[in-house]
Amino acid sequence: MPPSVPSLPRRVARMLRTSLFAQVACALVLGIVVGKLWPGFGADLQPLGDGFIRLIKTIISPLVFCVVVVGIAKAGDLKAFGRIGLKALIWFEVASTLALLIGLLAANLVQPGSGMNVDPSTLDASAVDAKTGGGHLPSTTEFALNALPTSFIGAFAENSLLQVLVLACLVGAALLHLGHTKVPQVLPAIEQAQEIIFAIVGFVMRLAPIAVFGAMAVLIGNYGLGVIETYGKLIILCYAAAALFIALLAVALKVVTGLSLWKFLRYIREEMLLALGTASTESVLPRVMQKLRKAGARDDAVGLVLPTGYSFNLDGASLYLSIGTLFIAQAVGVDLSLGQQVTVILVLMLTSKGMAGIPGSAFLALSATASSLGAIPAGAVALLLGVDRIMDSMRVVTNLLGNCVAVFAVSRWEGALDKEWARKVLDGEIVVELDDEESEKAEPGKAEKAELKKPETSEASESGEPVAVPAQTDKETASGAS
Repeated sequence: MPPSVPSLPRRVARMLRTSLFAQVACALVLGIVVGKLWPGFGADLQPLGDGFIRLIKTIISPLVFCVVVVGIAKAGDLKAFGRIGLKALIWFEVASTLALLIGLLAANLVQPGSGMNVDPSTLDASAVDAKTGGGHLPSTTEFALNALPTSFIGAFAENSLLQVLVLACLVGAALLHLGHTKVPQVLPAIEQAQEIIFAIVGFVMRLAPIAVFGAMAVLIGNYGLGVIETYGKLIILCYAAAALFIALLAVALKVVTGLSLWKFLRYIREEMLLALGTASTESVLPRVMQKLRKAGARDDAVGLVLPTGYSFNLDGASLYLSIGTLFIAQAVGVDLSLGQQVTVILVLMLTSKGMAGIPGSAFLALSATASSLGAIPAGAVALLLGVDRIMDSMRVVTNLLGNCVAVFAVSRWEGALDKEWARKVLDGEIVVELDDEESEKAEPGKAEKAELKKPETSEASESGEPVAVPAQTDKETASGAS
């Protein structure tokens, strides 16, 4: 007799019980509905999203520290780690500059602010100060000094990723210098701490649907859907420019590594949906690091490139800043010359670095750009207050994909990527297991075509590298059970 097929309600119930993607998707829709029908109640759900992000932030610094130290110690070559950092910075600068240029060209072609004829004197400049909390972007000197820790514990207490990276590099270099014979227990202890942190990530991720529900209810409750009509042209332009940039990323990834960005997007679909729902890339940093490692990128490359990209490679923010600057100028009737637009690019190349973690950083960067030009009233930045939160989704997706592509590209450039293993993982021929969830199911039939042996499997498993298992078809599972 053929096996009985579960009923549709049972299949749906099982999907909701086992699939983080389905849970987050449902929470996303539910949050929109609640925010639309009961905006006051929806606006009061802010603590749900904020609490989740706080929990994630508590484990980001120790996780980055452990991954980088283990990566350096196992790579056994500090010079290679330095090369990875240099190549990452080159990639970041090229990618973010390209994003700025695309935004500038798009704003010149579409003219999203033309015809608005806004009187700057009618705008409330104090609203921008309230958004930024009276802060300011650090100068180049301040940024460099702030990347250096003043104390070991302070770097973790302040959750400063760049300071933690510096400490991790120092500890990893010290381990290489002393060798495993002088400090034989240190590296295993750090590896065990890393496993504990990943287990904590698994616990926290179970709260992700609740966080997404709260964040979306707050967004719709506070801003409603009417803002989309008011700023429709600007919103469409920003998202279209982001789509073009992501398409270019896909081409670059294919050329450099031979991998498909769209298959990678399917591979991290749960994390992408969570980042969209919470409007935060930090909320998915631990899981994305885990998935990149298990997709064939070496620990030292993942540990250095991805966290550094959170400060140096904000491609989505760069797009938004260049489009936003020209939108403001057009809205108040200021015609920027070619020389002034080149100045915009140069200023934003500096101000867009190190924006992560600074409240209202986009408005600080826009204000700094407006002040440097001298032609745009600083108060005109308030024009973007109503639409800024709607742009978070575009910025989050573009920033996250830009940094993930950077990891693959730099890893391939440095020889720190197992390209064949990555291809099989992204194709679903090999199923990787995370510590906090069931295995993803590959499409039936693909396992029969897969080569089941990963190069240096024994070394990988002994050293704590991610262990993957080949996907099984239903027929293989049945025969194994019998």
